[in-house]
Amino acid sequence: MQITEQDLRLLIADMESARVERTLTATKKDKLGEAVCAFANDISGEGKPGCILVGVADDGTIEGTHVDDALLRSLAELRNDGSVLPKPSLQVEKREIDGKQIIVVSVMPSIFPPVRYKGIVWIRTGPTRSRATEQDERILVERRIASAQSFDAAPCPDAALDDLSINEFLYYRSLAVASDIIDENNRSLANQLASLRLYNNKTACPTFAGILLLSPDPRQWLSSAYIQFLRFAGTELDEPPISAKEIGGNLSTMLRQLDDIINIHINERTIPVSTLRETAAYDYPAWALRELLLNAVMHKNYESTQPVRFYWFADRIEIHNPGGLYGEACINFPKNNAYRNPVIAEILKNMGYVNRYGYGIARATKLLHENGNPPPDFQLQINLFGVTIRST
Repeated sequence: MQITEQDLRLLIADMESARVERTLTATKKDKLGEAVCAFANDISGEGKPGCILVGVADDGTIEGTHVDDALLRSLAELRNDGSVLPKPSLQVEKREIDGKQIIVVSVMPSIFPPVRYKGIVWIRTGPTRSRATEQDERILVERRIASAQSFDAAPCPDAALDDLSINEFLYYRSLAVASDIIDENNRSLANQLASLRLYNNKTACPTFAGILLLSPDPRQWLSSAYIQFLRFAGTELDEPPISAKEIGGNLSTMLRQLDDIINIHINERTIPVSTLRETAAYDYPAWALRELLLNAVMHKNYESTQPVRFYWFADRIEIHNPGGLYGEACINFPKNNAYRNPVIAEILKNMGYVNRYGYGIARATKLLHENGNPPPDFQLQINLFGVTIRST
């Protein structure tokens, strides 16, 4: 919802407001990222958007700034580049006030706090931005528990802390949390897990995301937490497969196995480009397959009893994912995206499997085109998301 001019003037003039950050330029990306993170955490609990005003001085003087499409896009990328996790909800707009152009970046409070920028939790206390204390983080964790949760953030009541691999957590923590924060950390293991949405202190049990990431065998609690891989010599499903594997284990193990299977089964051949030179060609680009399978793992409905199905035929690959399109993705797919499992999406980003949010389908389509494959064929059903890609 657009902020009215009257409200905007009030924010500009209020030097004590926790809802506004003023800056003359948008060149300091870290400053902007910290501000987005702090507004998303909404430590005061006002439930109102925070605003970054580009073109307004610290004393409230409206200086204006040069606004072009490139600048607006760069600010909008604060939502998708993965530096702020979980992914923030923000709106970027050009406004004119007193004949001068400014940019207003409106950041909505997150329903999945604590939010981090480059592994650090930032908050606003009055007009000041600062790192969160342990008590601040506890407040944010408790607020998230009290609000509606996605399935991956919900507690797994039959699991316990002992069911998680501490070594796996220490490795993941090194990816998700800034090193100096780790060095200063005196919190209990449960509180550290809870701050990353892997444990629920109120119920004293791991979340389903914690189970998927840190349990050696998530299928004890989530029967469909695996990928069914079948390789066929021909083109029909009723033929016996020549290779079959259930790809399971925690997320790290599962994704490593996927990479191995892709590399083993992709066919490489040489094609002449001149009388003296040849080049390698592939029936499928490995990175396109990887992106589509990551998309399936990220967006799967883990409450379903069905696994992700990865079927490799002689002429095509089919990937079937329990759970149809979710939220905003139901409108204008694939340009819009939404996350059924925001904690799993954050985990994959921290682990380096996802480079930028909302780009996987577009990247896969581009790689297929460059390799000479037809465009992917998507099957969009209420409870199923499918994609078929055909070989070169």
